[in-house]
Amino acid sequence: ELGVESIKARSTITCDTRYGVCSACYGNDMARGHQIGVGEAVGVIAAQSIGEPGTQLTMRTFHIGGAASASTAISSVNINTDGVAHLEGMKSITNANGDLVVISRSAEVTIRNTRGQEVERYKIPYGAIVHVQDGGAVKAKDKIADWDPHTHPIISEQSGRVVFVDFVEGVTVNKNTDPLTGLTFFEMIDEAERSAAAKGLKPLIKMVDEKDSEMVLSTHYLPSTVKINLEDNQVITAGEVLAKIPKDQSKTSDITGGLPRVADLFEARKAKDHSILAETSGVISFGSPTKSKDRLIITSKEGEATEMMIHKWRQINVFDGETVEKGDVVSDGPSNPHDILRLLGVEALANYVVKEVQNVYRLQGVNISDKHIEVIVKQMLRKVEVLDAGDSSFVNGETAEYARVIDTNKQLAAQGKDPVVYQRLLMGITKASLATESFISAASFQETTRVLTEASTTGRVDTLQGLKENVIVGRLIPAGTGFKYHQEKRAKRAESIMQTADAEAALSAQLSEAEEATEG
Repeated sequence: ELGVESIKARSTITCDTRYGVCSACYGNDMARGHQIGVGEAVGVIAAQSIGEPGTQLTMRTFHIGGAASASTAISSVNINTDGVAHLEGMKSITNANGDLVVISRSAEVTIRNTRGQEVERYKIPYGAIVHVQDGGAVKAKDKIADWDPHTHPIISEQSGRVVFVDFVEGVTVNKNTDPLTGLTFFEMIDEAERSAAAKGLKPLIKMVDEKDSEMVLSTHYLPSTVKINLEDNQVITAGEVLAKIPKDQSKTSDITGGLPRVADLFEARKAKDHSILAETSGVISFGSPTKSKDRLIITSKEGEATEMMIHKWRQINVFDGETVEKGDVVSDGPSNPHDILRLLGVEALANYVVKEVQNVYRLQGVNISDKHIEVIVKQMLRKVEVLDAGDSSFVNGETAEYARVIDTNKQLAAQGKDPVVYQRLLMGITKASLATESFISAASFQETTRVLTEASTTGRVDTLQGLKENVIVGRLIPAGTGFKYHQEKRAKRAESIMQTADAEAALSAQLSEAEEATEG
């Protein structure tokens, strides 16, 4: 409406300041309504902003039922502005009705205005039917895609004949009739409930050429919850649904609420049976399984194969021959923040943590500014793992401070040497507090004996940068008016060092002159 298409946003997470954050990345002081002052203890304010409403979270606990959340599931995309649609990262096939059926997991539709600027972007799930062509004109309120939000479909990518393998009624599958439609469908019997007669049987669907049944076009392994609405030897066209896997609401969303959920997020805990993400981009295939695990192989464009071992009881959402992108969900479950950081990056992790924490407080009607959560996430991301030390003094596999590694890389780049290759690490707030560079601060928090013993045996030096260590040794804290005091003190110290160095240089020059005179 105001003619502004996009703005650049700064965040405390991406701020490059060595200690703390800069006032430009932090933005407005929420208490006073103007830009934050230098020396403001934003970390303390962030902790208080999250902690204070936390006292109200324990009063009333909300139980979120699966049925209520299922009814609000998104099943289509309607756009808000006129423009031109562009399909990105989309692998699709045209079905019998002439519509595009999405067969990739990283498909996106972008809408561009008359000036060619991107104004909207939407993620389109696997199996969705897209009603626009690439480069096609669209109007506001148009429905550009729709899908069934309650099932994962398995789509046939080619026309051919369906062949059922190891489908034995009453042993591996049951044949049921839908009471509403009267249609018959096959339902898998769970592996744990199968009789001894099912030993060695692995039900799957083969797509073969219509004329030559020896020519296999694709193979689809079936999870235990799948429903198949086809008959054996039925001829189908490309884009038709081979089978549907019902989505289990309780598995995909974590129903823990209130303070325990916030604690789980800030402690960066891995959920039990968390989702499994694709380790790399490429084409899916299945190798020989072991007794308890399936072997999933992702082959990249360069021909490099990455193997992933997945428990047999896990429902795998991807199929043989399907193309996946790095970080795509291979098996559903609650998100694992460590995997999000490793495979999708810092921005995706920040979005996940901020969204999840906000969801907990929003249920209680509490509004917290995103910047407070981001300040804490920045502290959780302080450490990195050194993968390749390059020409630095670090050791491969060492856990180091992010700011220190960045400083080292700047110095190495200036000297034309090999930089440090690293991977960001996510630490829970308890672990991050103990792993701080200041041993006095860590000792005041937990495990005092261990922290002090470790500091003394490794000969560590505390530069007294933070609040706690200065309180403990009885100095003025470097925040508020104390920030300026310490700045001036540092400037005076630097000045006196310069003066001393100048005096020493002048004295040595005089001495060398005197020596030359005596020799002459």
